[in-house]
Amino acid sequence: MEALHEHAIDCPYCGEPMTILVDPSEPQQEYIEDCQICCQPMVVSVQQDWQGDIEVSVRSENDA
Repeated sequence: MEALHEHAIDCPYCGEPMTILVDPSEPQQEYIEDCQICCQPMVVSVQQDWQGDIEVSVRSENDA
């Protein structure tokens, strides 16, 4: 099992910066995680490229 990776993000609701842990064992993921500050649900998308670099993006649950 690979170690979890820390990624800095900003909440799409309150704009507060925070750090989340990402599991690199799955190359593509999308899941809901509550903001640590305002408790709103954020959609976290994780993409891993062929070189193993991980890109994390977040959006509000209501965004399409």
